[in-house]
Amino acid sequence: MSHRTACSIAVLCVVFSFNSCLAQQGVLTGIDVLQRDGFAQLEKQRVGLITNHTGLNRDGTSTVRLLHDAPNVKLTALFSPEHGFAGALDVSKIGDTKEKSTGLTVFSLYGETRRPTKEMLKEIDTLVFDIQDIGSRFYTYISTMGEAMKAAAEQGKRFVVLDRPNPINGLDVAGPMLDAGEESFVGFHYLPIRHGMTIGELATMFNKELNLKLDLHIIRCEGWKRNQFWDANDLVWVNPSPNMRSLTQALLYPGIGMIETTNLSVGRGTDTPFEVIGAPWIDARELAFKLNQRSIPGVSFVPIRFTPKSSKHKDEVCGGINIVITNREQFRPLRVGFEICVLLQQLYPNDWKGKDAMRLLSSRKTLDAILAGKSVEGVQEIASEGDSDFLIRRRNYLLYK
Repeated sequence: MSHRTACSIAVLCVVFSFNSCLAQQGVLTGIDVLQRDGFAQLEKQRVGLITNHTGLNRDGTSTVRLLHDAPNVKLTALFSPEHGFAGALDVSKIGDTKEKSTGLTVFSLYGETRRPTKEMLKEIDTLVFDIQDIGSRFYTYISTMGEAMKAAAEQGKRFVVLDRPNPINGLDVAGPMLDAGEESFVGFHYLPIRHGMTIGELATMFNKELNLKLDLHIIRCEGWKRNQFWDANDLVWVNPSPNMRSLTQALLYPGIGMIETTNLSVGRGTDTPFEVIGAPWIDARELAFKLNQRSIPGVSFVPIRFTPKSSKHKDEVCGGINIVITNREQFRPLRVGFEICVLLQQLYPNDWKGKDAMRLLSSRKTLDAILAGKSVEGVQEIASEGDSDFLIRRRNYLLYK
């Protein structure tokens, strides 16, 4: 064997070994990349960390512990979003607490304030955000991030986002867009309900489009592709909130969550939130039959009766449906949500309080079309207005292929 051939084989072996390591490594989230790089991006910084129970590295070690133990970082304060630091609370207001292992104060951003105050930020140079989102406009973790970004900009603080994958993929987008003037904590920015972006991409968009002029840094994921659902990576699923217990529920949420402010049970108080809907006045067989007649791609409906133990219709027997995803590639959650709305308006116009959907739907034209009895196709056409413009808008902020 010649010297050149031997060298070539050696190089190939090194490359193969390196690629094998990458294959075994799988997807890295922002905290994994930060840890791998020795926390260099936070060197000599006093850090405030906005996180909850989802802030974990690949091995299940919390971001709190990692930053607390990093020799070149000083962790000075913690902040928690809706559902609290442990992600276990489903209440309207949460107070400040203490984190036991570090003794640090956990300032609640779902209590007296939803934005860090000047006092909370006084011992902080950099705010770090590490929370798993699920890809829907009205899921409030992105609102917490947006409010914290505003506070950081006002107080001249640096802001670092430890990015995480969008579990329901980063390709599919579906409206309606948020109406102007409907901004709220469940509608922080001008987005469609299913935005198809990561928290890092959204942060970049917020910074630019809200003219925050924030010193923003995104620590990107590695190994994640836009077309991937959560189960295409090798990351461990952690329930992001008490009623978000699976990838299936996260995928259903954009379409089913948008109608939960009406007088329907969406399965809160059952073992399968967002996989079932119902109410005492619904005929389960009729609703399931008529939905199945529509031959909606990627989904079927099973008539059921259930009794929620909490939330809407607590301790009442509800007729309803179990929503079964049969083909995830064909399934469109907003389409299913509109199909259900249109049918409820047809079958139960005196029982279903459809007008209350405005809170999360946040599109007056779309809601008016539903309440006026328009076809699903007509509703979808209205709901999709602005989606193509959004796809063009978001190109400037996408970090992954």
